[in-house]
Amino acid sequence: MDFTIPEETQEIINALKQFIEKVVIPLEEENRNLLYNERNYYLEDGRRHPKVEELRKVVRMESARAGFYTMLGDEELGGEQLGPITALLVAEALNKLYPNRKLIEQVIIPSPFTNGLTPVLRGMKPSLKEKYLPKISSGEDTLCFGLTEPDAGSDVWGIRTRAVRDGDEWVINGTKQWISNAPYANYCMLFAITNPELHAQRKGGISCFFVETKSEGFTVDSVIATMGSLGGDAAILSFDNLRVPHENVIGEVDNGFTKAIHGINNGRLGMSGKCIGSAQWALKKAVEYAQIRQTFGKPIAEHQMIQNMIAECAMDIYAARNMALHCAWKIENSKKTPAKEISMVKAFCTEMMGRVYDKAIQIHGGMGLSNELELEAGYRMARLLRIPDGTSEIHRRTIARSLLKGDLTFS
Repeated sequence: MDFTIPEETQEIINALKQFIEKVVIPLEEENRNLLYNERNYYLEDGRRHPKVEELRKVVRMESARAGFYTMLGDEELGGEQLGPITALLVAEALNKLYPNRKLIEQVIIPSPFTNGLTPVLRGMKPSLKEKYLPKISSGEDTLCFGLTEPDAGSDVWGIRTRAVRDGDEWVINGTKQWISNAPYANYCMLFAITNPELHAQRKGGISCFFVETKSEGFTVDSVIATMGSLGGDAAILSFDNLRVPHENVIGEVDNGFTKAIHGINNGRLGMSGKCIGSAQWALKKAVEYAQIRQTFGKPIAEHQMIQNMIAECAMDIYAARNMALHCAWKIENSKKTPAKEISMVKAFCTEMMGRVYDKAIQIHGGMGLSNELELEAGYRMARLLRIPDGTSEIHRRTIARSLLKGDLTFS
């Protein structure tokens, strides 16, 4: 196995850096008071300020024109479908160089579920693709992924939202919760029960619908603020006799669950790359601070406890990075999806990021708690990432079940 960064991937990373320095950073500097003051960034109801949304749209569309926005998108939909190794390494590079940036994270390169050419859209009718894909791929319009509900998170089969056929339409009633980008999306990939009997047996019965969020009966009830922020990205949705044309069914009726897991490998590898890159950024800050901060007449870098914390961070990052690279390689070179390894990577990398940030803050002492250093922002993000895309507990269950079925290989 060759651990050298592929030449094509390195060229992409270099081009991204040039794009960010030329287009994004100047835009952020011009609007710093809006973007980095939460009282200005969010409205009273927790939504991002309309001017923030305008800036995000500008960056999305510039990224699309430069070829970055759709490079991980599904090839069938017009994307380049670059693989897991590229997704991992690009996410690592961006978060190592530009962590916690308002116009970079999931703006230049979208989440594989929330925006861009998500593979879920492969099941759209040709007429809908022709109508909607141009604006989605250009970054002009955005999506949300309507699956999670108050009683259906890790257990997807627990959803209760129902869709009933009425002639050439479906009538949908129910609620969704923790739906990322929902307050801002133009369209929703909405999952609902269409066959209660199949659903009760966990053999199907769930369908996916492509819905315009401005449709009558589609309501964004509230934004969910998280981790001390004044607003957020996720929302609670409700559907009251929402009517959706039958032609808007994505894929097959009663078989929408398979759509929910398309693209999940790149998503989890991208999230792992984000953790690895951000952890490297935090460790670099800790090492630099330890060399200049003095206590008892010498730099704290000379204290054994500080050296231990720095070394433990490095060991964590090294283990996570090589684990993720091997997993990405395995995805690209195996006929069968390495579910056990993907779960190990997602759980380990998100938890690793939390451990590294915790030690980096401790090394900085009181300064580490200040907003100025942005370590607290990374610490909050690390805690948050242990929940979406499968909780750490769910991934441990996946790992254990695989082992108990006899999969004891680690190659």
